[in-house]
Amino acid sequence: MSGIKDVAKRAGVSISTVSNVLNQTKYVSPELVKRVEDAVQELSYEVDPIARSMKSNKSGTIGVIVEDMCGVFYPYVVKGINSVAVEKGYQIIIGDAQGVYGDVNAARREKELFKRLFASRVDGILFVTMIHQDLMEKHFNEILSRSSQSKRIPLVSLERDLTSIGIDSVYFDSYNNAKMAVQHLIDCGCRKIGHITGPTTLQIALDRIQGYKDCIEENHLPADWTRQIEYGDYTHQSGYLAVKKLLEDMPDLDGVFCSNDQMAVGALKLLKEYGKRVPEDIKVMGYDDVFLSSIIEPSLSTIHIQKTHTGIKAAQMLFERIEQPEKNKEPVGLKMSARLVVRKSTVADTSEEWIFVDW
Repeated sequence: MSGIKDVAKRAGVSISTVSNVLNQTKYVSPELVKRVEDAVQELSYEVDPIARSMKSNKSGTIGVIVEDMCGVFYPYVVKGINSVAVEKGYQIIIGDAQGVYGDVNAARREKELFKRLFASRVDGILFVTMIHQDLMEKHFNEILSRSSQSKRIPLVSLERDLTSIGIDSVYFDSYNNAKMAVQHLIDCGCRKIGHITGPTTLQIALDRIQGYKDCIEENHLPADWTRQIEYGDYTHQSGYLAVKKLLEDMPDLDGVFCSNDQMAVGALKLLKEYGKRVPEDIKVMGYDDVFLSSIIEPSLSTIHIQKTHTGIKAAQMLFERIEQPEKNKEPVGLKMSARLVVRKSTVADTSEEWIFVDW
């Protein structure tokens, strides 16, 4: 097996020059870089990742913490992250919070995931936090202090804007996106609109609830939140049970806004079992625009969220911090745009909009 001395001899350069090319630690002229790369290829030389990590203080890995890998949303985000990581010659390590939300157990679970990634000496972490808003500042102050103990590990928040506590963020406008969804139901003639939420320990769920409420009130529609709001956990089972309860409390229900597409799929199943025609009797709106939305029957109107692109932008932000640690220290926030997608669950005669890119 060839070693670094063999590469140096073949390229006609010093061992230190080979090391500088492979680890990108110092400037080397393009001519010498090519000679070293040619020698590496000719000798089939493979860099020892542990040795490289010890010399460069970089592991060649980044961590990704997600809410629940069994959901249909996060795999697309991870796909975008991984595409950038591969370009950079990095691998990813995934930590799955397994749908533990909001309370002390969520904080404990999340801290454990961060701890494991720090111990793995990752060069950066992208994460979705499940922590209740009231615990946020203390929780992340502890995590940020841990990230500085061995080497400064940059963090990027996904979904939630944490720039106020010093963390770069790529996030969504859940409040206005929810208003967009509810306004579409109203424009389609709905007047008795229910809402199936996500876990209310999460700020994004609270933002969508507020957007729903404000849109109802701004349109001067009747509001009885105790009857019109049911609480889910982003699973299709919770959507199924929640719309059943909405129908019990609101027999004249004519529209439902679900806080994600997965719950909307569960709601559609229950409505079909109850003999309710969609959209003629009840119109259904989802949120996220995952691949299921365009293939179920009826196809689901929803809010299109840029899932893969969000992963790409977040990873690019993280690598900028990894590669330029001394650059502007102020936290950066990027709000991702969204759009309304109209399908047959709200407008029966609309043309179909299929999703091909994320399949």
